[in-house]
Order: sequence, then C-alpha cells, then structure tokens
Amino acid sequence: MPIIFPSHAAMREAVAPTSPFAQRKADPVPAPRSKYAAREGLYSSWSAVDDVKDKAGQLSGAAVKEFEKASATAQAKAGTIEMFSAKYYAACTFGGLMACGLTHTAVTPLDLVKCRRQVDSKMYKGNFEAWGKISRAEGLRGVFTGWGPTFFGYSAQGAFKYGGYEFFKKFYADIVGPDTAAKYKTSLYLTASASAELIADLALCPFEAVKVRMQTTIPPFAKGTFDGISQITSKEGFGGLYKGLYPLWGRQIPYTMMKFASFETIVEMIYARMPGTKADYGKGTQTAVSFSGGYLAGILCAIVSHPADVMVSKLNANRQAGEAFGAAMGRIYKDIGFMGLWNGLPVRIVMIGTLTGLQWMIYDYFKIFMGLPTTGGAAPAEKK
Repeated sequence: MPIIFPSHAAMREAVAPTSPFAQRKADPVPAPRSKYAAREGLYSSWSAVDDVKDKAGQLSGAAVKEFEKASATAQAKAGTIEMFSAKYYAACTFGGLMACGLTHTAVTPLDLVKCRRQVDSKMYKGNFEAWGKISRAEGLRGVFTGWGPTFFGYSAQGAFKYGGYEFFKKFYADIVGPDTAAKYKTSLYLTASASAELIADLALCPFEAVKVRMQTTIPPFAKGTFDGISQITSKEGFGGLYKGLYPLWGRQIPYTMMKFASFETIVEMIYARMPGTKADYGKGTQTAVSFSGGYLAGILCAIVSHPADVMVSKLNANRQAGEAFGAAMGRIYKDIGFMGLWNGLPVRIVMIGTLTGLQWMIYDYFKIFMGLPTTGGAAPAEKK
C-alpha cells in the first residue's frame, strides 16, 4: 500500500525555517582577496569592451541583412540571370568596371610616385619622401594627380577586360569542346584573357597617355582629363593619344594573361586543400579566397609586365614628335640600360598585388550580389 503521509525529513525541512529550535546557519565568510585578482575598477572597462563587441556584432548583422535585402532587390529587378546569357555578360562587364575603376583610382598616389621614379630614378628616394615633397609643393590634391584619367581609363578597360574574358572563355571552350577545354584549361585562360585585353587597351590608351603626362610633368601639363585630351589632339592629332599603344599591349597583355590564368589556378589549388567543396563555404570565405588568389597573382603580374610598364612611361613622357616607335625604344633603352627597366619594381609589386586582390574581391562580390557564382574553383572531375 503506498505511503500517503510525508516523510520525517520532508517535515523537518518544511518547518525548520519557522521553528524556534532550528539552528540558524552562519553567514558565509568571504574568501580573502588574492593579490593576483584584478582591481574592481577594471571590470567597467571590460564591460565597455564587451559592449563595443556586441554593438559591432549587431552592426555587422545589420549590414549583412541590408546587403541581402539590396541583393534580393537587384536580382528581382534584373530577373533571372542565366549563365553565359547577355545579362550575365552585362553583369560581368559592370562588375569589371567597378573593380578596376575604383581600385586604380584609390592607388593613384602610389602610381604617381612609380611613374615619376620610372622617368627619373633620382627624383625621390622613397614613397614617403615623395609624398611629403609633393604635398608640401602642391598640396594634398597634388598627391592624387592623374586620378581623373585613371578613373575613366581603367573603368573602361576593366569593363572590356572582365566582360570580354568571360565571353571569350566560353567562346573558345565551345569551339574546342568541353573535354579539350577542361584538359587544356590553362591555355584557354591565357587565350581568352589575351583576346579581352587586346580590345580593352584600345579604350584605355588615350586616358593612359593623359595620365602619364600629367604625372610626369611638373606642374601637370593639363588641368584635367578632357583638357589633356584636347591639348594632345591639338598638337599631335588623334594619333598622339595612341602613340603608346604597342608598349601598352606589351605591358598589359602579358599582365592580364598572368592575372587571369594564375588566379584561376591559385584559387583552384586553395579550394583543393580546404575541407569540403567550394559550395560549402559562404560569401565571406569565397571572397577571402578571391582576394588571396588575386594578391598572389598580382605579384606575378607585376614582375612579368614591369619592363614594358617602364617603357610606356618613358615613351609617353619622352618620345619626340615624328620619332619612329622602334627608334624611340632604342634611344630610351640606350639611356637607361637593362637595369633601368626595373626602376620602381618594389612599389609596383605592392601596388599591383593590392590592386589585383581587391579587384577580384570586388568583382566576385558583385557576382554574389547579382546571384552569380564566384570565379574559379575546383577542377572538373575527370571522366573514368
């Protein structure tokens, strides 16, 4: 038969607090303070740091929500973007415009010092000395000399380069077939990027001519981009804007071939060494991989294209009116020698590495924004 009455222990616990015979427990004695304990005044500082971390986390979460909201709105307005459709190439073109235009403009101070040191290696001993002299003589605006033609020129170049690369990569892959394209994918990257850059430089060259002249003449020969174009065409004709085209091709085509082929290869290697597949990772990780691959590719790009970059600066600054291209190159090379072709390389490595990393990050982030996959990834599985 079950027991319906409370046990003795239960009764004692129930009446103990009110019983006059219950023994009152002594108040706990606080432990002695250790000499290693932090001062109580520091607790408020720790609390403030935690508050900042919490607020930063909230802002980050809010930024992600706003990004996703804006992305959803943009995708709704654009409609479904099918791979390799006209909308896809348009999105890639605009992404390339932003990636190149914004990044090249941001590093104008580095480019200014690089160009001036290429023309006269004794002008400055280092970047900080150069920026100090320029800012004292011309103000902060002088440090950004040439930003206008840089923005217009590299925005146009980036649009044709990235959009053209996506187009030619698919175009050549369709010609040779999927199996051959997968087998010789590096050759495909090289050919597609060279074809895109060949066209992109036609858009860049006039602005590059104005930029180099503005940056290598003290004070600058023109007040702005279109004033510079007007001055060159009035004195040398339309051809004056394209007199640096051949060395520009010589600089940019190898640069872009290295940029795209090495980026695709490096990104593929990174994902191959990470657990899981590319699809397992979110936007942050994928864009971080894009930046890392782009930065490493940019270092290789700078080394490959630097001699031609020096020659472009020299030709735009020192080529005489009516002088043949070959004669001008021979004269310049005689003046500077082989080692002169490498003037400013350390600065350019820093500039191009950062540029290329940021360009790929911006470009791929825009593709994510439009609901498209990022560039590069795991190699396609081989058929057994």
